[in-house]
Amino acid sequence: MIRVEGSIETPHRHPECVAAALEPDNLTLIRTYATERGVRAEIEGTKLRSIIASVDDYLMNLAIAEDVCTCASR
Repeated sequence: MIRVEGSIETPHRHPECVAAALEPDNLTLIRTYATERGVRAEIEGTKLRSIIASVDDYLMNLAIAEDVCTCASR
């Protein structure tokens, strides 16, 4: 069985806000949390298609969360 692991780190001005907005997406494949300078998502799974779909969803949600947090801070 193949095991895939990885992480995505993105810088944000409001990492706590972005991570909180993404928290509902913290399921079995992806776990997201705030870091000092941004957000880190850890990805782990065994089905490549599921991982690709989850990362695709995560990236779309990340862009929306960044926009919402930026607008809310104004």
